[in-house]
Order: sequence, then structure tokens, then C-alpha cells
Amino acid sequence: MRAPLALLAARVGLVVLKRATLLAVLLALVFVTVELLPGDAADATSERGESAADTEARRRLLGLDRPVLERFRDWMSGLPTGDLGVSARGEKVSDLLSSAFPNTLLLGGLALLLTAVISLALGCWAALRPGGRVDRAVSGTATAVLALPEFVVAVALVLLLSLWTGWLPAVTLTDADGTPADWTMLILPVLALTVPQAGWNVHIVRAALADEARAPHVETAVLDGLPPHRVLTHHVLPGALPTITAGLATSTGMLLGGAVVVETIFNYPGIGSVLASAVTDRDSPVIAGVTALSGAVVTGVLLLADLVRDLTAGGRR
Repeated sequence: MRAPLALLAARVGLVVLKRATLLAVLLALVFVTVELLPGDAADATSERGESAADTEARRRLLGLDRPVLERFRDWMSGLPTGDLGVSARGEKVSDLLSSAFPNTLLLGGLALLLTAVISLALGCWAALRPGGRVDRAVSGTATAVLALPEFVVAVALVLLLSLWTGWLPAVTLTDADGTPADWTMLILPVLALTVPQAGWNVHIVRAALADEARAPHVETAVLDGLPPHRVLTHHVLPGALPTITAGLATSTGMLLGGAVVVETIFNYPGIGSVLASAVTDRDSPVIAGVTALSGAVVTGVLLLADLVRDLTAGGRR
């Protein structure tokens, strides 16, 4: 028992090391890319009528007169302790993200949960009668919504469910603590994120179930006369679970990326507005902080998917 656990721990450690290295390279590219943009944080945050001497003093205060790789090294040195640096406007980056990022995680988490429920339900429903009308309808609809960007879905939802019917609020109002004032304000942003990812994951679920349905043990269960729904839930779905989990894990990154656009449309208090302001201010520490937190979340979800795949494979052996 200890040997398999040791191998699993070694494999997880290796995956974490590889993804941490990839994240470090990505963060370095963030600093370099911001450096290549016109102007810098001192220019972007200067006040009207400010003298060139004041702007240059702020540039030295922010360390912008130092080489970009040196600034990146100093920023990375504080990352293990949770120190994400200071923004161009003098605020701690960790404080800026402490309220915004949980709101984005709530939005993305609800969208991921809804995506999982819809894709599993529709994929399994279609798999019960391969090639039938339901299967064709589900596959066709999934293909159609898969091609829709999040902002198109968001605008359509606002027109249909807010402006034309008045059923749901089109913008998000916040309480004093920075969270949405009412749960109904989450519905449209969650749906806007869910629709494209549900379409993609329905295809993954349907394909995974079709592949597993050709396995010998499934064919044996069919020949034994088991009902289709029991064959699906007890023989097909467990074997397809690793592929389905990997598809949902991949959607995590897409949901976090799409959240930036959706949050802007619905005035949602997440990292979208923080990131937009940071890009305007040429604020490398804030952009890198958002990237680091998003990368950590995606890495954690992908590791969980890997563990599900390994445990499922081990159970089948």
C-alpha cells in the first residue's frame, strides 16, 4: 500500500513542480509584456498638472528605474509568503484582491457546478439512445452554443431576461462588504459563463460515454440483459469519469478567463475591474498577482482531476 502512495505523491510533486515552473515563466512574461507597453505606471497614474519632476520621483519610488528582471525577482521573492507587492497607487496588492478574487471564485465555482450538472445530464440522456432524435438534438445544440463567446451570451441574456422581461437585474449592486447585494444578481453572470462551457463539456461527456460503451465489460452487461440506465450508471459512467473530470478541470481556466469579460458587462465586483484598471495603470504587480492566484486555482483543480483519474484507474485494476 505504501509503494503506490509513494509513487502517487512523487507524481503529484513532479506535476506541481512542472506547473509551478510554467507559472513562473508566465509571470515573467507578464512583467516583460507590461514593460513593452507605451508609457509606464508613473505616467499612467500621474495627476493632471503634475510636473515632470514629480512623475520622475514616483518612477523612482515605484522602482521603475530598475531593470524589469530585477523587479520581477524581487516580486517573486515575496510570493511564497503571500506578499504580492504594492500597486502603482500605493495599495497592497493582496488587499486589492482579498475581496475581489473571492467574488470571482464564487462566480466561477457556481458556473463550474452548473456546467457539470448540465453536461452530465444532457450527455447521459443522449447516450441512452445513441443516434436517436435526442442524441442529435443535444449534439446540435451543444455545437451551436459552443461557438458563442461569453460576451455575446451575456448581451443576449441582458436583452431577454432583463430589458425585455424585467425578470432579472442587468447590473450588480454591492453591499458595504463588496459582495453582491442580492443573489439574483448572480444569475445572469453565471449563465453567461455556463452556456459556452456547457456546450463544450456536453461533447466531452457524450464522446467519453461512447468510447466507454465499446468496452468489453459494458458489452457483457448489455448481453446479460441489464436495463440501459443501469448499464449507463454502473458500467459506462464510472469508466468515463476521468475524461469527464479532465474536461471540467480544463473549463476552470476558461471560466476564470471569461469571468473578466462577463464581470465587466454586469459590473460584477470581481477581478475583472481590478485587472482592467491594472492594465490601464501599467501595474505589473497587480496583473501578476491576478495571474498567480488564477494559476494556483487552475493548478489545484487540474491536480484534483489527475487524482481522480489515478484513483479511478487504480480501482479498475
